[in-house]
Amino acid sequence: MQKMSLVYLPFYVIALILCAVTALPTFAADRFDKYWTVEEYLSNHPEEVAKSEAFVSRVRSKAVPVPSSTKTVKIAVVYPGLQVSDYWRRSISSFEKRLQILGVNYTLSSHFTKPGQTVQEQSRKIGQFLSAGADYLIFTLNVKSHKALIEKIMLRGKTKVILQNITTPLKEFGSVQPFQYVGFDHVIGTEYLAKRYLAKFGDIAEYGILYGDPGYVSEMRGGTFLHLMNKHKGMKLKASYYVGFDREKSRLATQDLLSANPNIKFVFSTSTDIALGVLDAVREAGKIGKITTNGWGGGSAELDAIQAGDLDFTVMRMNDDNGVAMAESIVLDLLGTNSEVPTIFSGDMVLVDKSMSESEIMDLKKRAFRYSE
Repeated sequence: MQKMSLVYLPFYVIALILCAVTALPTFAADRFDKYWTVEEYLSNHPEEVAKSEAFVSRVRSKAVPVPSSTKTVKIAVVYPGLQVSDYWRRSISSFEKRLQILGVNYTLSSHFTKPGQTVQEQSRKIGQFLSAGADYLIFTLNVKSHKALIEKIMLRGKTKVILQNITTPLKEFGSVQPFQYVGFDHVIGTEYLAKRYLAKFGDIAEYGILYGDPGYVSEMRGGTFLHLMNKHKGMKLKASYYVGFDREKSRLATQDLLSANPNIKFVFSTSTDIALGVLDAVREAGKIGKITTNGWGGGSAELDAIQAGDLDFTVMRMNDDNGVAMAESIVLDLLGTNSEVPTIFSGDMVLVDKSMSESEIMDLKKRAFRYSE
């Protein structure tokens, strides 16, 4: 990747380890060099299409209890769940409730970290879980060092790996992929948001992007958005910032962005915590309703902000389907029918905005949070 040109920030922002960039020359273009998109993977593996369709139907349906077993399954979860976004908490909640209804005997050990926390800490905890004989490990893949860690676990062959919040198989894994990739496709969700921005601003606006940490989620959400905006000459990116999925850093970055660029029309937020930080700064500047930002995920905090009239729109995941999918995959494996488990489960999403009625949003919440609410 080419070197990024930096925007110099006030000392108090630098003290919070906030990186600002004005150019990301290869970031958007090369985001799929390492991954297959869902469409590409299904095209390369046509046998997965029917399997995926049947599995999606299973996830959307009511649970069908399985014959009881004396075996207790050991499940380990390591999530970056220490953040405002409730995606990770709801993931575990829906996962466990579906397992219980299905009648699976299990023990679950979980460990939450902050987004961007060192891989060493995650590796240490995972090592403890593996030593305890975990049958399944549910983890995520966001930075390069996660890949090496996951590869080692798969090579051991004792623990099956479910990768959460990623729906694009890693090309380097080749034919030996994790047991399953589960999530809501970051590219598809970002495309929904990009279309809304283009419709609102008529292809002409100055804007900024707030990324989380350098890694997969920032590439797929922010990189995709940048790629789509670059197709429209009237859309001018004024500055971009890495803010580590941190609300306070997002607030400071937005203050800096607005101060240096008075004609900014919108800020693209790549996560819930980032969106809330942007709103904090916009509110302090007295520009709620004048500067647009989005959420990403449609959790409770975002929906509250939309209903309050502060947040303009978000892409809302049918959240609990991810937990249900993991539970159903494990059940199929326990029944000896893991050939019915697709490599990818990519859940449904819808665009939600502040023009929607309370009853419309309530109906979506009932569907999205059917186990975790």
